[in-house]
Amino acid sequence: MAELGFHLLCILFTLSVSSVNSRTISPAFARPTSELDVSDSIQKSLNVLLHSPHPLKSQLMSSSELSSSSSTLSLQLHSRVSVYKSSHKSYESLTLARLVRDSARVESLQTRLDLAINGVTKSDLMPVDTELAAEDLEVPVISGTSQGSGEYFCRVGIGRPASQAYMVLDTGSDVNWLQCAPCADCYQQADPIFEPASSSSYSPLTCDAHQCKSLDVSECRNGTCMYEVSYGDGSYTVGDFVTETVTLEGSTAVENIAIGCGHNNEGLFVGAAGLIGLGGGPLSFPSQINATSYSYCLVDRDSDSASTLDFNSPIPHDAITAPLLRSNKLDTFYYVGLRGISVAGQLLHIPLSTFKLTNDGNGGVIVDSGTAVTRLQSEAYNTLRDAFVKGTKDLPTATGVALFDTCYDLSTKKSVQVPTVSFHFSNGKILDLPAKNYLIPVDSSGTFCFAFAPTSSSLSIIGNVQQQGTRVSYDLANSLIGFSPEKC
Repeated sequence: MAELGFHLLCILFTLSVSSVNSRTISPAFARPTSELDVSDSIQKSLNVLLHSPHPLKSQLMSSSELSSSSSTLSLQLHSRVSVYKSSHKSYESLTLARLVRDSARVESLQTRLDLAINGVTKSDLMPVDTELAAEDLEVPVISGTSQGSGEYFCRVGIGRPASQAYMVLDTGSDVNWLQCAPCADCYQQADPIFEPASSSSYSPLTCDAHQCKSLDVSECRNGTCMYEVSYGDGSYTVGDFVTETVTLEGSTAVENIAIGCGHNNEGLFVGAAGLIGLGGGPLSFPSQINATSYSYCLVDRDSDSASTLDFNSPIPHDAITAPLLRSNKLDTFYYVGLRGISVAGQLLHIPLSTFKLTNDGNGGVIVDSGTAVTRLQSEAYNTLRDAFVKGTKDLPTATGVALFDTCYDLSTKKSVQVPTVSFHFSNGKILDLPAKNYLIPVDSSGTFCFAFAPTSSSLSIIGNVQQQGTRVSYDLANSLIGFSPEKC
């Protein structure tokens, strides 16, 4: 009997292990609670309106400050508030402006995906009416920066000699571009407009160049390549597609980078000269320099500190890794293999299909630097929100704000314990989010909101609020994404 009992125990143990392994994740390892430093968050919300932009000189690193590895390229990464002084009179006003930009960003990402999935051709698209688009270039709506992704900037040199410019970093775009003289229509930017005539390395691309053929939309004029990129809110950039020298911080110069020289640009690009695309397409900056990997750390949006964007840097050995997936419909986006979400260590009942990237390009979860608030399919969001609300039932509630429907009045608190929200990846690894990455201030009076939002789209997005303070590594050679908390 004892032997039989032992065998039965072994069978039960095996079944229990099989049950866990069938989902390859176990919520038992997720941290149950996290502490939110309410006082610190409120103080930052008060300070952000007082920030003065860094002087331009301090943005540049000397060559000795670059990585000691000759194969690693590095540049500093800055939040918007450290570069441009806010014109908002209150933190609430700043928050609402951010959320408006964010909604436009998400819409443009979803539109681009829809176009790719549905196989929309140039003849199906409406032309943008500009002086330079005299031949009626027809444009798709492409994910971009004008509303949503202008939260983080780098400073680079363009041309020889290098003209310094602030550029928006965007993992959801591929085409690099900047405003160029002569301007038929240019928006206001912090630095002087780039003068092609002053650069010895400026070289127009021919129409049969492979870079020109890689554009979603191109046109030939006098044997040279023209480009046009349009964004979800109606903003656009039109001009010559050329190659130029791009100088990173210090003296690291990269030659023959295909970049748009925009003579006609419209939109709210928050003073940046243009954009550096970090997406997965052939025209993105990582693709053009043949980077095997890159990583960034997004500092707190309300901080004036800086971090780095590094190319060809290995994933830290202690990183929490997840599968990096790619769509056969759209090569720009970086998808992550997500299996589930837990609250307070309890795995939520969300169907696995919610996060699955299908063969036809629908669904999936992308990691995006330009989207602020993480978006989940409505049913998944409702399940997550309800579990979080259940775990915070002792906290005083507040009226919802904009797209946030779950808010709290923490004006009388110095700190609070809240249930931990954790991402469970398809390889069994778990990423616990710090409380400040999902319960954020929306004013300076102590109102905090749960920083997730629902979407009717099949596409889910992990946004930059959830990425803050974490080094996110893209190992392109080995198809892995790494998350390294507190590695800025």
